[in-house]
Amino acid sequence: MSITLRIVFLGLLAHTSYSQPSVTVTRSFTTDSLGACQGVSCLNEKVYLYGDREVGMIREYDWIDGSLRYTNREVRLTQDGKDVINHPTGIAYRPDLPVFVGNSIRLNHEGTLWKAVIYAIDWEGLWKTGTLDGNLIQTIEDDACIQGTRPQYVEYQGKWVVATADYGSKNNEVRLYDPERLKNASKTSEPGIVLKKFKCSPWVQNLHWIPEKRQLVLIQNQMEGRKWRLTFLDFDRSVEQGSEVVLKVIDFNNADELEGFSILPQKNKGLIVTSSKALNTHMVALE
Repeated sequence: MSITLRIVFLGLLAHTSYSQPSVTVTRSFTTDSLGACQGVSCLNEKVYLYGDREVGMIREYDWIDGSLRYTNREVRLTQDGKDVINHPTGIAYRPDLPVFVGNSIRLNHEGTLWKAVIYAIDWEGLWKTGTLDGNLIQTIEDDACIQGTRPQYVEYQGKWVVATADYGSKNNEVRLYDPERLKNASKTSEPGIVLKKFKCSPWVQNLHWIPEKRQLVLIQNQMEGRKWRLTFLDFDRSVEQGSEVVLKVIDFNNADELEGFSILPQKNKGLIVTSSKALNTHMVALE
């Protein structure tokens, strides 16, 4: 059954040729063994869901006949048995470029202090061994961030760069990092890593890039940790103006915590995931 959406149009100029996206939930189901699911990525015709079970982990799925089919492949984001990427918050993957995974580390019991870390990893090696042992290339403190990190590749000025965004109530930014400099850095504040940045709206859980439309999707909560929102941005104009240029905001009535969104290879279908224990995976139709 489709879920009623409240759709808010913002800032679209009359002469803009971008198509207006529409996203409708068509089916909801439970995907187990993830802990609290933290995101979804579609890479090389496979679907990857990642979460914070007893340790941070990623599971691989096929998308067959409108359903997720577990391939019996999963990795644990551990090194020497220690939970390293305990709260994965994004996967930046390109087959010809460094692969990065984000992590948000809780520093106090109240959850008011966090440390953001980006890890450069050997993706192929990770899936051969099943852990980070021998596959953790670099650990990078994302100290250029305001709150949190969620890496995702986007195309900027003809090159692929790593985009990330903040999860907070104010002063949020989308930042673009040079991947070649990033993979060898110890901190993102080092010279030459931050290429560009622009202001964005609050509570960004993850990012999704739509290359054919040059749109960046902010995967958000409407308030801290609750209710779903997808915000479609004109990426090029946002970078140029230094502040998000919104094409469309889609608010959903669902009250749980939205964590991830990805368009499937069929292009007219996608997946939304949440941190809930049940009904944490939602198939959507896109128009």
